[in-house]
Amino acid sequence: MLTLEGLVGNAALELRILEPGPPGALQNPVTWVHNTELPDPSPYIREKELVLTNGLWDGQVSPGEFVANVKRAKAAGIVFGLRAQQPRTPPGLIAACRAADLPLLEISQAVPFTAISQAVSATYADQRQQEVIGMVRRGDALATAISRGAGASGVLRVLTRDHDLPLAVVDRMGRPLAASGTDLDTAQLQIVAAGLARRPPALELDLGGGHAALFPVGALGDADAALICLRPLAELSAAERDALEQAARFLSLEVARQQAVQAIEMRFAGELLEMVLSGGHRAPEVASRLRAFGVDPTGALAVCTLAFADDAATEHGLAEVVGEFFAAQGVPAVVAGGTNDVVALLTWRQPEDELPVLAERLVESTAQRFPGRRPVAGLGSVAAYAGDLRRTLLQSREACRVLRRTSGGPAVRRFSELGTHRLLLGLVDPATLSASAHDLLAPVRAYDAQRRSDLEPTLRAFLDHDGQWAATAAALHVHVNTLRNRLARVTELTGRDVGRIEDLVDLFLALTIDAME
Repeated sequence: MLTLEGLVGNAALELRILEPGPPGALQNPVTWVHNTELPDPSPYIREKELVLTNGLWDGQVSPGEFVANVKRAKAAGIVFGLRAQQPRTPPGLIAACRAADLPLLEISQAVPFTAISQAVSATYADQRQQEVIGMVRRGDALATAISRGAGASGVLRVLTRDHDLPLAVVDRMGRPLAASGTDLDTAQLQIVAAGLARRPPALELDLGGGHAALFPVGALGDADAALICLRPLAELSAAERDALEQAARFLSLEVARQQAVQAIEMRFAGELLEMVLSGGHRAPEVASRLRAFGVDPTGALAVCTLAFADDAATEHGLAEVVGEFFAAQGVPAVVAGGTNDVVALLTWRQPEDELPVLAERLVESTAQRFPGRRPVAGLGSVAAYAGDLRRTLLQSREACRVLRRTSGGPAVRRFSELGTHRLLLGLVDPATLSASAHDLLAPVRAYDAQRRSDLEPTLRAFLDHDGQWAATAAALHVHVNTLRNRLARVTELTGRDVGRIEDLVDLFLALTIDAME
């Protein structure tokens, strides 16, 4: 860093301090030098520049006016150049600088102003060279850390060798990936996640205890994470910002590597689900794939299906959250993410009654990571071995599908708790069920569409009120005779008499199947 003190220390410049200015002024940085003889050079002087003058403005303005103009421009100070016609610095200039608290230096007649310019240029060239060398060395160290698998923590270790800064790396889900000199709490992590979710991402956030600078980390254009420095941007030096930006770029490589690994694992997990659903002829492949994920295929296995209620799509990162949960619980699991749900196949060596307890903790953990969403989890019966996984997987997904379409109620259900009709439906091919329900309900729906009637809503209300005529009529705000006429039309269209138990069951199952799709 170039300072007035550093220039005075250069004996070749023959500089002498006449007025030191306020405390610390001689140690403040000097951005450049500006040679001028204008009476008012303030429009052309940048902040912290050093003004060089021979005093040729004398006669146009007083020393006090000239100093006031330089002071207004926030210059670093004045260097007065002696010459044959002016062998000593004017006392008026010295007095004006003292009054304005502005540093004043004197340079001898033997040294031209160009010597100062050359010294400043050389200093900045050397400083820039050192910065470039430092950046190259730091880049080599960062590349080495990444290539050796040191991850985000390795990047922060390299960064803090040169800069003592409180740092953290947080992904867009609000998960801490690494930290040095700080420890973000849950509320601060959520603030960072919200800042990264903006378009474009925030570059500075108020974390409650002060402002923090964010340096986005992105593998494929989006901000997948951020390097957080718990200092405002304005308080960071240019060198610190350059170092942080460089580190963020290297972190992008680490994030890209992690995403590639996760994508491969997720694809293999998805293929495993397809193998399970294909049936027993692929059992050897299922067992081999489970072993590759660290899951014992010869022991008891459970399936937990997680989704968001109200038929909402899954969120980005949900599968990772589920995987992290089971890893933290010490439960080997294969996690496959889809558009509508996330399925976990896991080793289960505990009593079956403890599985819902684990699923409830998973739901609570997921709700904390996705505020405003309502996660639900469906469970199948525990499979004795890998060959029995297909039934368990279908049961788990069916239980989850029911919960997604249910407002309120429990967030975790086992398939066995859904009722006999759902147990039976879960054993039938979904396409067959869908076609059967559609064929039975199609005439009623066509009639409603053509005549703008309410036969289907009436039938649903009748079933919801357990076939009680008066209660149904009251709920629909119609006369009982009107209700009877509507249901008679349903009988005519479907061939199912609501007065007969077996026919009423057919209609109930058709509507249930329709709600399951």
